[in-house]
Amino acid sequence: MTATPPDPHPAQAHFDLALSLVAQGRHAEAEHAYRQVLAILPGAAVAHSNLGNVLEVLERFAEAEAHVRLASVLDPNLPEAHCNLASLMRHAGRLEEAELAYRRALALRPDYPDALFGLATLLLSLGRFEEGWPLYESRYAHPRFVHQRTRAMLPCPQWQGEPLAGRSLLVWQEDGLGDMIQFARYLPMLKAAGASRVSVACMGALHRLLAGVAGVDAVLDHDSAQARAASFDCWTSLLSAPAHFGTSAITIPAPVVLPMEPARLARWRARLDTLDTLAPGAGRRVGLAWKGNPQHHNDAHRSLPSLAALAPLWSVPRIGFVSLQKGAGEDEIAPAAASQPLLALGAEAEDLADSAAILAQLDLLICVDTSVAHLAATLGVPCWVLLPGRDVDWRWMHGREDTPWYPARLRLFRQRDGEGWERVVARVRQALGEWARTPSA
Repeated sequence: MTATPPDPHPAQAHFDLALSLVAQGRHAEAEHAYRQVLAILPGAAVAHSNLGNVLEVLERFAEAEAHVRLASVLDPNLPEAHCNLASLMRHAGRLEEAELAYRRALALRPDYPDALFGLATLLLSLGRFEEGWPLYESRYAHPRFVHQRTRAMLPCPQWQGEPLAGRSLLVWQEDGLGDMIQFARYLPMLKAAGASRVSVACMGALHRLLAGVAGVDAVLDHDSAQARAASFDCWTSLLSAPAHFGTSAITIPAPVVLPMEPARLARWRARLDTLDTLAPGAGRRVGLAWKGNPQHHNDAHRSLPSLAALAPLWSVPRIGFVSLQKGAGEDEIAPAAASQPLLALGAEAEDLADSAAILAQLDLLICVDTSVAHLAATLGVPCWVLLPGRDVDWRWMHGREDTPWYPARLRLFRQRDGEGWERVVARVRQALGEWARTPSA
């Protein structure tokens, strides 16, 4: 949450350079530029606030907090300082302080997009859905988010929760694959609400998976959907559906049913049966995915460093491991073969319908926070998700090992304060050993 100075000043060149460096992701250099500003203007609240933001990115949290708090003292009416403090408090687990800071920022600037969206996701992470969902719609007013461009691009009106009876609805994918799978549970509800036709515009990887979902009349690519958008009565994002249906923490709909094609299941069953050669005597099949989308803003924290981080799992007897890793991380499979053969199927899966057919025939999936976690849990396959200690997505909430989105299907293994992935994997290894010894697992 970066602020700009109100007036020209000799320090302006350093300030402008800092803004440019932040935009390029060159935060260490931006720190130096902001310190040059403060050498000239030690009382510049905006520079202290922005420096705090940079130091947070550099994970120097105590320094960041000191500068942000100083900024709010120097200028109590600077909303960016309160919003930056909210972010720091949130990542420190001081959630009440984070909420207060967001609300201070909004008292100063009610339409402040960073504070609106930050407060929305904080409230959702606390299970305060009735407060959080309406604020979550503020993503459409955020200039850095794709959602604002969607609203400008589509010519039909955006659905605002009014009656759908007899109206054609275009469901437009704006978010990730995991988001679409998690919130696909609302597709049958949109049809049941009276929509005459529900068409889904989404990435190709989702087409075959969603085509058979109850309530879906058509699945389109984005270009085709945009060309036909004027013919629809309205459009929506699946992530707006909870707000319009009034979803609370106790009224979350069950995951959607994903139909399975027998021929596809049979094809992947044959591939999975080759595990008998790779891992003779393996009684159970466990899927693995250790990296998410490298373009995700938190990938550095939520993905494992490499497949080698999971090596402690290899000592659990009678387990055959199946890799669903696709793209980043695939090159780590072959070097691991000497100590632990993996059946690598990620590259063979053409889309998420193939991934679903593989997952449906596994006993367990162990993964990081990525789309296959949602796919496994939606299918009812037990799933263990390794979560980072920093910037955990709102949907996983706080301090719990389960989630109301997938009750009894998904187990969370969280990084605790100051610990690395090796400690998390050690707990997963212990749990896997216990699971493998349980006949009814």
